Amino acid sequence: MDAIDRVVMQWAKEKPELDTEPMAIMGRLMRIAKHMETQVAELHKCHGLKMGEFDVLATLRRSGEPYRLTPSELIASMMLTSGAMTNRLDKLETKGLIAREHSKEDRRSVTVELTPIGFALIDMLIEEHLKVQHHLMGKLSGDEKRQINLALKLLLPQFE
Repeated sequence: MDAIDRVVMQWAKEKPELDTEPMAIMGRLMRIAKHMETQVAELHKCHGLKMGEFDVLATLRRSGEPYRLTPSELIASMMLTSGAMTNRLDKLETKGLIAREHSKEDRRSVTVELTPIGFALIDMLIEEHLKVQHHLMGKLSGDEKRQINLALKLLLPQFE
């Protein structure tokens, strides 16, 4: 019995007519997400990055050669505001992990690309990132992971 089961049992005693299954699912999802986010953030912190900065580097890396996108493409891919993106890009540029280049044809047009240092960091860090994620899923079988993934895939579209 975990903490969520105790909450559900208390509600069952006090208000037995309530269907608390969604409460149990949400409670567990939220607690799991918090634990996972904390452990992943610790890894990023060891490399001087925040979660959002890692996301920008990963988005650029997975975009393929030449590992370059416009800020608008990054915003669309990451669902951020332009202000939040500018802040992340400023920090990453200061750290030498990305470079911004203005178009020669249109000075308003900018591209963001990984620097060699940024490329090397994200290439190494993505492997560590996945090791942490595998560790977090450690006790689940391959079939259990697929079942959870499928259930979450069915639930997610109602929020997006």
